[in-house]
Amino acid sequence: MIGKISGRLDWRGPDHVLIDVRGVGYIVHVSDRTLRAMPALGDAVALYTELVVREDLLQLFGFPTMIEKEWHKLLTTVQGVGAKAAMSILGTLGPEGTGRAITLGDARAIQSAPGVGPKLAQRVILELKAKAPMVMAQGANLSSVAELDEVIETVSAPAPKRPSKADVAVHAKAASTSDALSALTNLGYGPADAAQALATVADTQSDLDTAGLIRASLKLLAPKAR
Repeated sequence: MIGKISGRLDWRGPDHVLIDVRGVGYIVHVSDRTLRAMPALGDAVALYTELVVREDLLQLFGFPTMIEKEWHKLLTTVQGVGAKAAMSILGTLGPEGTGRAITLGDARAIQSAPGVGPKLAQRVILELKAKAPMVMAQGANLSSVAELDEVIETVSAPAPKRPSKADVAVHAKAASTSDALSALTNLGYGPADAAQALATVADTQSDLDTAGLIRASLKLLAPKAR
C-alpha cells in the first residue's frame, strides 16, 4: 500500500497531478481544493495517498492531511459514493466542513458538491451521522500537513514553503474542536450530541477558542445531561 508520496511536482491536470519521485512519475488524483494549493511546477510536494484497486484499474488519490484521508475512506463506505464522489465532497467542503455538514444533517451542503444528488447526499447523512464524531475526535492529531521526505529536501531545489497563516489557523481550529469534543464527552455527553453541539456553535461563532467552544456547547447540551 502506498501511503505517502514525496517528490517534485512535474505536471498538473484538471483533477490530478504528476509527482516525480527520483525519476519515477506517479499520477495522483486530488480534489479541487488540494489542486489549488499545489506549489509551482518543479517545487517539492508531499501528499498522503490512498490506493484504490479495481479489477481493471489502479488509482492513487492524494490528500494534504491524514484527517482528509480518513474522511475520504469514511465517505466511500456509503453505498453509491465512489472515490471521485468523495473527493468532490471534500474538494467543496473540506474535511472540517464535511464533518460539520454530516453532524448537523445538512444534506444541502453535501449536495453542493458536483456530481452529488439529493438522494445520495441524504444517504451520506443517514449512514455517517453516528460515525462522524469518531473522525472529528481525531482532528487535532491528524491535521498536520504531509511533510517532505528528508532525502527529497536535500536535493538542490527551492525550499518547501512554510505553512501559511491560513493553514496554521485551520490546524489550531481543528485542535480546539478536538479538545472541546474530548472535554464534553468526559463530562458525560454522547459523542454524537457533543459533535452536533460543536458544529452548531462553529456555524455561528467561528472565532471561539477551546474554552469558548465548551461553554457555548454546554448551553445547547444542558437539557441533554446524562
